[in-house]
Amino acid sequence: MDAQEARIREVQIHQTVVGLEVITEIGRGRQAGGPVAHAHVTRRRGECHLHSKMAARVLGNIVAAARRATARAQGEGRALAAVAAKSSTAAITTRALSATSYNSREDSWFKSLFVRKVDPRKDAHSNLLSKKETSSLYKIQFHNVKPECLEAYNKLCIEVLPKVHQDENYPCELVGTWNTWYGEQDQSVHLWKYSGGYPTLTEVMSKLRQNKEFMEFRKERGRMLLSRKNQLLLEFSFWNEPVPRPGPNIYELRSYQLRPGTMIEWGNNWARAIRYRQENNEAVGGFFSQIGELYTVHHLWAYKDLQSRDETRNSAWQKPGWDECVYYTVPLIQRMDSRIMIPLKISPLQ
Repeated sequence: MDAQEARIREVQIHQTVVGLEVITEIGRGRQAGGPVAHAHVTRRRGECHLHSKMAARVLGNIVAAARRATARAQGEGRALAAVAAKSSTAAITTRALSATSYNSREDSWFKSLFVRKVDPRKDAHSNLLSKKETSSLYKIQFHNVKPECLEAYNKLCIEVLPKVHQDENYPCELVGTWNTWYGEQDQSVHLWKYSGGYPTLTEVMSKLRQNKEFMEFRKERGRMLLSRKNQLLLEFSFWNEPVPRPGPNIYELRSYQLRPGTMIEWGNNWARAIRYRQENNEAVGGFFSQIGELYTVHHLWAYKDLQSRDETRNSAWQKPGWDECVYYTVPLIQRMDSRIMIPLKISPLQ
């Protein structure tokens, strides 16, 4: 059949060429307008007619041969077609299953780029990150004081807060109390510790509500404030215990708002990184929020002065491994800020 198709194609091409030649000659004859040109065109038309008859006979022979070949092949073709149909169906099914499996793998791989895998733990993150040997709970308070009232506010705190701290009927400790120096201005920060956890916090709050002096203190303090907020915190298991220290020192409270779901990753990195920040005894405490603004981390540092702070922080970059901690933890942060604070004279952290 390949030879026959080639022959048909050859005849068709020949006819086309002859036709084009005739058209060309007609055009020339019309341009010339003479009898010689007309005779030439007439002769070419006759040749074209002859060639057409020859092509028709060839095509007729080819068609007849094709019909005979088709009739002979029909019997064999039915059996072959049945086998081919089965093979084709099987192949299509196999390809469809393969494509489905491949697409499923592709879809799974694509989703893995965006879906964070959850570590199947049976314990809360707070239990994994906080200290097991204690059940201490911390409360941090942020009081934004009217600028004209800051001095009176400090005087009032110096007068009342030590009484709560020293009274054995109130099982809580004042860890530190500061005024913000750089950062949010006219702000006071207090950090309390409740060694018995939530039950101790509940007990202290209940007793303070019965304390008339303390309730008067709260009323007078409230008239001096623009706003206030607090958070309940747990301390990281790998951080230093915030214990009283002599002064004079300045304190930096660095607060980080993490992306939800990244607290474990933060803890894993800082458990290694904290050893790079112990050289000058600057690490005071590390905490993460449980109630209040969630996924908040507070790191508390102590320095002799701002120059000491700058030198201590720069020296950390000379230690292999610190840069890796920064590299892996920065993408976890949504927002961060820093406060430089000066302790009040009643603060155990001086």
